[in-house]
Amino acid sequence: MAVFTVIDHTELSGSETSWTKTSIPSSYDHLYLEFSARSDQAASYRDEIEVQLNGDTGGNYSVTQMFAVENSSVGSQRQSGVDSIQKIYLPAASSTADTFGTGTLWIPHYANTANYKQVLTRAACEGATTTAYRWGLAVAAGLHRPWPPLAVNQITLAPLTGTNFVQYSTFTLYGVTGA
Repeated sequence: MAVFTVIDHTELSGSETSWTKTSIPSSYDHLYLEFSARSDQAASYRDEIEVQLNGDTGGNYSVTQMFAVENSSVGSQRQSGVDSIQKIYLPAASSTADTFGTGTLWIPHYANTANYKQVLTRAACEGATTTAYRWGLAVAAGLHRPWPPLAVNQITLAPLTGTNFVQYSTFTLYGVTGA
């Protein structure tokens, strides 16, 4: 039976440019992160979260995403050589008031130093409207591929185009054993 141990739980008491957890112990099998967040990106209904591991801001990431957005066809995208894992939707400043997006990140075998790190994401960005691009659903598979491969000991999440996560955004990181 899998055991989920809370490593960190943060609820923002004000706007913050990012959420970062450092010094992640290597004693678990996997990492699992849940979030409920909103961006302050002005004049927009939807933003994205970008994920960086171990403070790596180089072009060592790739991501493949499947998505659905209001009044648009279902689609997919692939990016390679980018500076973060992206395509994780969240509401922005023009979205329905007090609406937060939810999502998860799963990082299997995060402490392994023999292989690149996978990051599996799921996110929902809601909006109480049928106008185009005001809600979105996405699943993505990201890959962090520095050489040599490294254990994950730091995770940073930040809005991609907005300046801040807003007050009451929450982030809970779990260490998972036995799964």
